[in-house]
Amino acid sequence: MSRKIKLIWDFRGPASAKTAEHHEIHLKEFIAIEKLPLNITGFKIINDMHAIAFMVVTDENMIQVRDALKPHRGEVYSE
Repeated sequence: MSRKIKLIWDFRGPASAKTAEHHEIHLKEFIAIEKLPLNITGFKIINDMHAIAFMVVTDENMIQVRDALKPHRGEVYSE
C-alpha cells in the first residue's frame, strides 16, 4: 500500500478562514479534473488569524500535484 501525503496551504489574517474554505473548493476541482485516486480534502481553522486547507495524495502523485499547486508544506497523512 502506498503512503498518503497531506499537502497543506497556510492562510493568515482576518480572512484566513474564508480563504481556506474557498481554497478547498479549488482543490476538489483539481482532483476531479486530474482524476486523482484519492478525494480527501478539508480546511481547519487554527485560530482567528490562521487557517489551513489541505488535500491528501498518494506518494505516486505527490510530485505532480506539488509542482502544479505549490503547497506550503506537507506531512505524512494518518487517518
